[in-house]
Amino acid sequence: MSAHDRHGRRVVVTGLGAISCLGSGVPAFWQGLADGGAAPRPVTDPDARMANRLMYLVPEADVPEGPRRHAHVELGAGPRMAVAAAREAVADAGLDAVLRERLSVVLGVEMGNAGQHEARRSARRDAPTRPAAGTWSPMTVTCAAVSAAIGATGGSTSFGNACAASGYAASVAADMVRAGEADVVLTGGAEGPTRVGMGVFNRIGAADPVACRPFDTDRQGTLFGDGAAMLVLEAAEHAEARGAKVYAELSAAAFSCDAHHPTAPDPGGVQAVRGMRRALAEAGLRPDEVGAVVPHGTGTPLNDVVESEALRAVFGAHCDELPLFSLKAMIGHTAGVAGAFGVLTAALMLHHGQVPANAPVLAQDPRCAVWLPQDGPVPLGVPSVLVNAYAFGGNNVSLALTAAPGRAAAHRDAPGPAAAARPAPARSGPARRDVDLGGAAA
Repeated sequence: MSAHDRHGRRVVVTGLGAISCLGSGVPAFWQGLADGGAAPRPVTDPDARMANRLMYLVPEADVPEGPRRHAHVELGAGPRMAVAAAREAVADAGLDAVLRERLSVVLGVEMGNAGQHEARRSARRDAPTRPAAGTWSPMTVTCAAVSAAIGATGGSTSFGNACAASGYAASVAADMVRAGEADVVLTGGAEGPTRVGMGVFNRIGAADPVACRPFDTDRQGTLFGDGAAMLVLEAAEHAEARGAKVYAELSAAAFSCDAHHPTAPDPGGVQAVRGMRRALAEAGLRPDEVGAVVPHGTGTPLNDVVESEALRAVFGAHCDELPLFSLKAMIGHTAGVAGAFGVLTAALMLHHGQVPANAPVLAQDPRCAVWLPQDGPVPLGVPSVLVNAYAFGGNNVSLALTAAPGRAAAHRDAPGPAAAARPAPARSGPARRDVDLGGAAA
């Protein structure tokens, strides 16, 4: 359902919360992006016995100490960061006790409490393989822990479809608001460091030995990051009635599925194109009415080429002046929460009216014919941002955000970018049509 559906309500973003490798809190996140992002460092887990131990890690001082448990379940870093980011988001939105009680929670989480499970296994290395009765602990506890911590009783659900999970969650949360099922919904996701996540990408040869380098000729895969991103979505009239601050409007979202391969994207990018076009159509936006894109851009060889060609198919010549913000180059690939971090970043870009400079791309792949501004922030001349999130299984979601109601006119009256748009690199033929492990879509 779109923002322009006559039976739907408009959905706005009224609260944000974040913990990432850039620090704790949304101000630290935005400042960290402006400063050029973080660098990966080795995980300290002695049982992470793998060739590549690099990850974009949340600083130890910023990992919350609690809550340590939800009922009998011990909580690892991921759920604890989720609770902290959720508390920041609902406080930022100014939700009182009554609104918090009515709040629904819809999250996208892939690894959940896996880090805590790994820690328990490490601590009981010499114990029998089969644990004693009564020690069972679910991995999918994050959403329940968040709901309990903030007192939300309006409903609690979680998506786990790999690295598109929190993008799907944001879309479903927005549909709940549009359909009148809820006035306010908390959405987002969280992931902690896990050996299994890192190990999988080591095993399939999709972990870059240097950094997460999307669109770079020398990229060799992705690197994970941990953290949490939360957004409060609210019916526009409800937010206006209570005088809430509004960051942006979540105008539309669209799903598609490649139905092609368990891990690699469809080299033709047909469904990625379809998802983007549907999102723009439902938002009532022409391709030239999009001011920036937060791409999925993981750094895996095939993914970046396929997405670049899909963007060229959707936006045509507008790609030459359409700034992309390569978020994963700054915070790593945050798995299930990647989509939520993309939406949160887009909301901040609309709120501040600019696209931060990208991390340096030493040699851009000529097959990735997109514009990645690197010399400084670019004014957001058109008040709309498209966010892509793709995943294993061919799961695709694209979300369109626009300026907060009442701010679009200010964007239209603002001067355009100070510097001329830079032409994208010359294209040198289509993406590879073979399927290899380096093309992992997650």
